[in-house]
Amino acid sequence: MDALKNAPAIDFAKMDGLVPGIVQDAKSGQMLMLGFLNQTSYQKTLDSGFVTFWSRTRQKLWMKGETSGNRLRVVSASTDCDNDTLLFRVVVEGDGLVCHEGTVSCFTKPIAVPNSAEKK
Repeated sequence: MDALKNAPAIDFAKMDGLVPGIVQDAKSGQMLMLGFLNQTSYQKTLDSGFVTFWSRTRQKLWMKGETSGNRLRVVSASTDCDNDTLLFRVVVEGDGLVCHEGTVSCFTKPIAVPNSAEKK
């Protein structure tokens, strides 16, 4: 059965055939990474149950963790209100280090925000 038949229509037209895919740890809620998907990688993700992205630099499909073993097994998937961004809640297989820099999350570099709400 084609997995897209029961899924909302994703708007790939807004960003020249791509949509952002946010990856979140299903247990902790931690944001792990962001990648881009085209229609083919979206279909492959739905069919396989593992997040597959479109590499903008290499111009090819890539399943996160295909070489490291840290694959992203989809627990649930949803889209935003405009159907142009995806959120994948996942369980990370392997040692859990999602980032190519050897960390759990790709979001590890703080940015100083002078008037942030945390200061108040």
